[in-house]
Amino acid sequence: MFEFLFKRQGGDKPAGAPGEQPGAAGQSAAAQPAAPGQSASRDGAAGSPSPRERQAEQLKHLDGDEEAAVAFILSSEFSELRLAAAELVHSRPQLERVHAAMRNLDRRVAKLMQSRLDAIRHHEAELRRGREALAHARSLLDDELLTPNHVAELDREWAVIKAPELAPEFDAIRAELGKRLEDQVQLQRAMIDRLAALRQLESAGLDPEAFAQRLASLQEEQAAALVAQGHASLPRTLVAEFATEHARLGASLATLAQDPAALAAREAALGQWQAQPATELKAEALRKEWNRLPALPASAPGAELQRRFEALLATLPQEAPKAKQEHRQAAPEAQPKAPKAQNRGADQHFLDRLDAMEAALQQGSLGTAAELDKSLKESKDKGMRLTQAQADRLAHVRAELKRLSDWARWGGNVSREELIKSVEALPTQNLAMSELAKKVGSMRERWKALDNLSGAAPRSLWERFDAACTAAYAPAAAHFRHLADERHANAARAQALVEEAQDEIKRLQDGSADWKHVSGTVQRLRTAWSHLGAIDRKDKKRLDGLFSEALNTLQRPLEAQRKGEMAVREQLIGEALALDPHDRHAVNALRGLQQRWQEHARALPLERKAEQALWQRFRAACDALFAQKKEHAHALDAERRSHEAAKEALCARLEAAAPDATPASAGKLLREAAAEWHAIGPVPRAHEARIEKRYHAAIAAVQHHADVARRAAGMALAGAVRDKLRLIQALEAALVNPDAHTNPADWHARWEALLPLEGGYETILRGRFDAALAALDKGREAYARQLEANREQLLHELLRLEIAAGIDSGAEFARERLKLQVEVLQSSLKSGQKPGTQAAGLRELLGLPALADARTETRIEQLLLRHAKDGR
Repeated sequence: MFEFLFKRQGGDKPAGAPGEQPGAAGQSAAAQPAAPGQSASRDGAAGSPSPRERQAEQLKHLDGDEEAAVAFILSSEFSELRLAAAELVHSRPQLERVHAAMRNLDRRVAKLMQSRLDAIRHHEAELRRGREALAHARSLLDDELLTPNHVAELDREWAVIKAPELAPEFDAIRAELGKRLEDQVQLQRAMIDRLAALRQLESAGLDPEAFAQRLASLQEEQAAALVAQGHASLPRTLVAEFATEHARLGASLATLAQDPAALAAREAALGQWQAQPATELKAEALRKEWNRLPALPASAPGAELQRRFEALLATLPQEAPKAKQEHRQAAPEAQPKAPKAQNRGADQHFLDRLDAMEAALQQGSLGTAAELDKSLKESKDKGMRLTQAQADRLAHVRAELKRLSDWARWGGNVSREELIKSVEALPTQNLAMSELAKKVGSMRERWKALDNLSGAAPRSLWERFDAACTAAYAPAAAHFRHLADERHANAARAQALVEEAQDEIKRLQDGSADWKHVSGTVQRLRTAWSHLGAIDRKDKKRLDGLFSEALNTLQRPLEAQRKGEMAVREQLIGEALALDPHDRHAVNALRGLQQRWQEHARALPLERKAEQALWQRFRAACDALFAQKKEHAHALDAERRSHEAAKEALCARLEAAAPDATPASAGKLLREAAAEWHAIGPVPRAHEARIEKRYHAAIAAVQHHADVARRAAGMALAGAVRDKLRLIQALEAALVNPDAHTNPADWHARWEALLPLEGGYETILRGRFDAALAALDKGREAYARQLEANREQLLHELLRLEIAAGIDSGAEFARERLKLQVEVLQSSLKSGQKPGTQAAGLRELLGLPALADARTETRIEQLLLRHAKDGR
């Protein structure tokens, strides 16, 4: 019906195609009174070159001139010459000019222009994306804090961009970014090593001078790192820990010089006591002397001296209790002095940690300060007694720690609330999936930073934040999973294409392959491979290599076979040119050649360009013979005009019968019209669209009037059903009312006064009416109970039918309607929406004897009207 959409006008319409039936090319050419081939024959007979030859000669002298090629395309009437000239057009303005002119005239030229315009637009888009990537790279180069994930994202962005013009500039910037990352890594590693060296400095056993020199050297290295180019990449926690540790070691440096003297004094005293006899030594006196000496340093030598002293005391004889009592009575003034000897305050190690804690609080390192406070508590729990000044200082430092911790906790919770709000707002910002993933990751990093700065968050805040992050990241996670699935699916399709090519190779090697099938397989595989989407890099190179190897293996014997086919086609062209147009058997011979051509074309299609070139030559030879069929073309035109008149008459009859169409007559009328329409032959192509449009409009008018009559009949039937239903409902209401006096004859007369029903309703309603009439004389109370008992079933079935029909049941039935919707949906899915299901339910509802109030009666009437409008 729609063949006219694919016909070409003038020179674009070929006289035949490689897939037409034998003789079709000649008939088509003969049917056109002014075909280019005929004018060529006339011009050739007159001795002057034909228009095609003149334009072909003009095409040869274009010499790559784009302006002349465009002018030639716009003026030429031969499609193959326009296509050859279109190869010379490359600039965008000229491409757009030719495309606009050839869009509705020459599909091949327009397609070529469109493909080149698409290539230009794609290249411009790639350049635009490349410039954006360069701008991004320059911004990263100027950014003070450069992170590896930013550079990795830049690499992923550039990997999908095809812009060779911008590649050198990008490579230079990327090299600078790589150097900055390496420098930052070296700076961070040096920072970690420096902090480790600082922590090991105390236990290195250096003398005070070497200790001070090493401490100053590490401080100089740290100062140089803090002013280096990539200092912003240094972790703040490590910087703060280095400052705290350096302050602590600097404070302990003053006491480090006193430690050798203290060790020497205690070593001399211990050696003197060990040289004396044990009977001359008193343990209590030795303890007093030992405590009067300078304080021991908190180091391994100090611990060793303390152990040796305790061993010496263990070797001394124990004093008798009486002697100890006499000693206490003899020297009562010495008793209060013992605590003073023991309460000498904290040791230097305790004071150093206290100084470090103060320095950490001044720098805002609450985590370090809390760790130092914990170690101070452990030292105090071991029995260390502080002086009043030390205790006041410790209390002041702990109060400051508590105050800063409270402020940090309050500020951290406020910041966390703001962070949660920001995360909850992410789904509404319509961000790209990659940007959304970065946002969520940065939000989680900020949360961790808040934990380090202000302590752990409350569990409720963490749960809210984690839920918000999970919900915000869900689209990105689904998107990335979808992309991964697509890549895996593309790899699977690519593997299937490779396996298909390898199977075709096996069939080709076995000798069971068909060359046409091989050619089609090669073309289809190449097209399918070009349409594959993204594939993982680990699979891309392997699959490309396998596919190229398989395709080349198929292509080599196929090309050899095509060369032989081209030789056969050249022979057919020579035979066609050698035919005598005056021979009466020339047409039959030419049709035989055309049939042989079609057989060879079906057996093995050639490359498109070669096929078209050979076909054009063979077609030109055919046109020379079929030009003499002009008289036959006139006869065909007359026949088509008679067909057009017959179809016009048929359309007129349909238009005249449309207003009187009924559902009964419309079907027969349309079937007869369709049979007559298809029996009529083709009409002139210029009028084909118009007559088809008129025919379909006449059919639509007949169908419309039939539908209107069908709906009117349905509405009339609904009204008659409603009247009889109201009569039955009135009779049932009278049965329930004991004071109502009813006469069966009156009710029967009222029933007979109503119109009979169609569609099975008469039998259903008549049975219900007869049952009610029978109850008037006998079983009135039992029937009334039945009516009352069926009320709930009536409402239930009515609600189910309303749900199925899409009718609102009212607010009072909303709860029950919601319960039934799932049941109705399940039943409709099981039944598959079979026709007549709702109509059967309506008949069952009408046949159910039950009492109904005014609201229920109204709902039943609405259901009847809906079924009548739907034509059920």
